[in-house]
Amino acid sequence: MTLKTIAKVKPAFPFEAYSHLVSPIDVLDGGGFMFTMPDIPGVMADGATELEAIADGREAFIAIVSAMVDMGQEVPAPVFNAQDFTPASASGKVLARLPRSMHLQLTARAKTEGVSLNSLVLAFIAEGLGRRSATRA
Repeated sequence: MTLKTIAKVKPAFPFEAYSHLVSPIDVLDGGGFMFTMPDIPGVMADGATELEAIADGREAFIAIVSAMVDMGQEVPAPVFNAQDFTPASASGKVLARLPRSMHLQLTARAKTEGVSLNSLVLAFIAEGLGRRSATRA
């Protein structure tokens, strides 16, 4: 296996120019807070407190932006505006019906990785959003 060192870059837009969301993580999923940056879907972090989640989010932002630049991808400009979304428009709850076989596979994978089913599905969704936005660039 070959390791590649990716140099940190100075982003065209600073961390503070991007909107971010910090939301509580259910105690059943370990508690703490989740940090996401809607303009750059791969940027996710968590922390025991909101401040820790934001600090880890800053590190994730630099890492993702540096990796995008290294791969020749364009870093999206900040456009998401958290004020456009109200708590009524995004409750954070999604109900999805799955085939039993898929539910079984997800449950087994979550157990293997030592996380809750909810955390695993959230990670897969975030990963998928990141890939989708990368293909549109």
